[in-house]
Amino acid sequence: MADGLDASDDRPVWAARLRAERAARGWSQADAIRALRAHSPEQLPSDNTLLRNWKRWEAGRTEPDPFYRALIAKTFGTVTAAFFPPSATGEADRALLEGSGMGTLEIVARVQASDVSPSTLDALRVTADRLCCEYPYMPPDQLHAEGQSWLRRITSLMDRRLTLSQHRDVLSLAGWVALLVGCLEYDMGDRRAAEGTRRAAASLGMEAGNAAISAWAYEMRAWYALTQGDYRGAIAAAEAGKEIATTDGAAVQLAAQRAKAWARLGDRRQVETALDHGRQLLEALPYPADIDHHFMVDPAKFDFYAMDCYRILGENRLAEMYANEVISSSTDPNGIARKPMRIAEARVTLGVTAAREGDVEAAVSHGRQALEGDRKSLPSLLMCSQELASTLATNYPKQEQVTSYLEELRTLTSAHP
Repeated sequence: MADGLDASDDRPVWAARLRAERAARGWSQADAIRALRAHSPEQLPSDNTLLRNWKRWEAGRTEPDPFYRALIAKTFGTVTAAFFPPSATGEADRALLEGSGMGTLEIVARVQASDVSPSTLDALRVTADRLCCEYPYMPPDQLHAEGQSWLRRITSLMDRRLTLSQHRDVLSLAGWVALLVGCLEYDMGDRRAAEGTRRAAASLGMEAGNAAISAWAYEMRAWYALTQGDYRGAIAAAEAGKEIATTDGAAVQLAAQRAKAWARLGDRRQVETALDHGRQLLEALPYPADIDHHFMVDPAKFDFYAMDCYRILGENRLAEMYANEVISSSTDPNGIARKPMRIAEARVTLGVTAAREGDVEAAVSHGRQALEGDRKSLPSLLMCSQELASTLATNYPKQEQVTSYLEELRTLTSAHP
């Protein structure tokens, strides 16, 4: 059955059918080229070029583009979707590659057999990184929708024939995107969905044998607990993650979550210990390839951690200094906020220190600026803003600008319990 369908044939189904259709008609490859010309509404390349293409198609080394897919189907008296089903490997990979925005890989994607091609996985890695790099500034609902869409595409690859290495790669890619989706769900105030997604990401990390994903899942658990006022739970989650994390960004952030929780429990010694541990870990890490990547910890973020801890500990001068550094490092030279969520919490910190020093007008102004941005992590922002609100309500309860700010904050809080 040299020219027929063979169960042991490892070419794509459409390539095997191409040869079988030709053989069934008793055509040579040159005859098939002449038939293509007879059915084409457009001028085709030379016979030599077409013959080279046909040989590649029949061997399954490249897949015809949309024009030739339709022409081949017409030549053999069928419809394109029957000859080249949308669920076929080439079509599915093409959709993934086109969605990734990597135009140069669209050609490479055709050099594949029936399995997921390396170019497809490369495109997905680039896409996952892009999504994670858009976290600091893209509207959360928009990024969440895109993240969910890509998560579905990635997990659909599990229905394909994969090598063991590819299987692990796909699980890891799904795990990273699931972590991102969980963060966005929590940012938007959907605690239940966020926890479910976090657990799914942890499971994917475990199945893939990817310790970094598992460690970040624990970091998210610590973050959730911290912003919900469960400080002991945050410490427990961070300690559990510490057992998994090695020396990557997750280990640094786990140390930061411990420090922030201990600060709220009033244990300065533990705060300093945790900060020092995180500082040493971060010092040993290479500078991130992209400081916007949500799951990479850039050096400037350590100022952000320290700012939070020293604000809680009442170290006003240190907190204010770190807040100014955070705003500076998170803003482009042209004045555009690169990391608006960090800036918002830095504004709250400046508000708290201003309130403690008796400058109510500045305190309220900073507090309001923090609430104005479109890109918010509501649980974190509300946690910090409540600290400012408590300071203002305790010391200046009857001032009109204070009551007005407290009402604004109350409205935001009630909308996102």
